Amino acid sequence: MYRDVGQAPSRANGTGFQKPCVQAYNKDMARGWESKSVEAQIDMAEERRAKTTANKLTCEALDALRKRESLLSSRNRVVREMETAQNPRYKDVLTKALADLDAQLSNLSA
Repeated sequence: MYRDVGQAPSRANGTGFQKPCVQAYNKDMARGWESKSVEAQIDMAEERRAKTTANKLTCEALDALRKRESLLSSRNRVVREMETAQNPRYKDVLTKALADLDAQLSNLSA
């Protein structure tokens, strides 16, 4: 039975015959199909890498962005507290804090 594919009988596996060689899964398919798929995957990975590299900010830019977001968050909190505050002294403190935050934001933008 296996002699058609050039296999000689053997007693090594206990059956008397060697197993035939496993053939490639895409033997009947054109060779270019697989290489085109791999090439497309490589191109997509390179595009993703280029996009992330272009979107990366420097450490200084990231620090400035974080500082700005922090200041804006603090400003929003102060504005909310000013709307609900009853004590005039506390409103004065919040007004000064708001002025300070606005000054820091303007310095950061410049």
